[in-house]
Amino acid sequence: MKAVRLHGVQDLRVEEIAAPAPPGPAEVTLRGTAAGICGSDLHNFRTGAWISRAPSVAGHEFTGVVTAVGADVRHVAPGDRVLVDSRHVCGVCAACRAGLSQVCERLGFLGEVIDGGFAEAVSLPARNVLPAPEGVADRHLAMAEPLAVALHALNRLALPEGAPLVVTGCGPIGGLAALLAARRGHLVTVIDRNAARAALVAQVTGARIGDLGRISARHALDATGAPAVIAGLVAGLAPGGGLALVGIGHGQLDLDPVTLVEKEMALIGCHAFGQELAEAGALLAGLAPALDALIAERIPLDAVPEAYGRHLAGAVTGLKTIIEVA
Repeated sequence: MKAVRLHGVQDLRVEEIAAPAPPGPAEVTLRGTAAGICGSDLHNFRTGAWISRAPSVAGHEFTGVVTAVGADVRHVAPGDRVLVDSRHVCGVCAACRAGLSQVCERLGFLGEVIDGGFAEAVSLPARNVLPAPEGVADRHLAMAEPLAVALHALNRLALPEGAPLVVTGCGPIGGLAALLAARRGHLVTVIDRNAARAALVAQVTGARIGDLGRISARHALDATGAPAVIAGLVAGLAPGGGLALVGIGHGQLDLDPVTLVEKEMALIGCHAFGQELAEAGALLAGLAPALDALIAERIPLDAVPEAYGRHLAGAVTGLKTIIEVA
């Protein structure tokens, strides 16, 4: 079968490999239909930050059709279309037992610790799939995972009803968070150094375009991970609110904790998602036109390495590249 595998830093190859083995008792096998390229895929390719095995089939945002199930699997059957949970968890640590699998002591992700979805077929733990909602296009099912990440960040931030929200970073997570917040009735302001991307998100979501130096809100969601941006938000946000951090960046944040005390500001970390995948799946049909407007391009598996190059060169204008696997 055809697959896209990461062999090492900046070494991504389209290859013919053996089909996955039949599923074990608690596993399923999928025929891949659609997948999405994520910023973390690009980061791993560029830096090797999360390479724990190589070669590994890349991709943690994907969907497919069940072709085989293990003897212990009851919640899906061959022929079912599914949502895919990107998290590879142990299920037995204290965090997992507490329903906090996103901070599992041995947390990993599909496409890294086990093969992912940039392939014509994949076997994975059955707990990583949920039945997909009816009538939703494959390209949108592949976006359920980043939508769940954005939803989790908003849930963690717990915005008061009608409260304005500033979103910094108009990549997929920031854009989807802005979309969800606007649909909930919040006045959203988006900030991004890429003017074209900010304009696209503003057009799709109804958000305003803002400036980091002029903030008039108590709540913000940062999807950049950039210490300078986070520091700007801490300084600019009005007292009594909160800042949700969902971006994965680099560098140290120079922050005086007294600022948080005196402004009664909550600084909230948001990692992956908790129980939001099913909720995100249920929202997909209603968000379909907006999701299509945020898709940059739809490509075959053969074109994935070139698409990585365009993303890293800043030559992609939309938010999400969808791989049409089937």
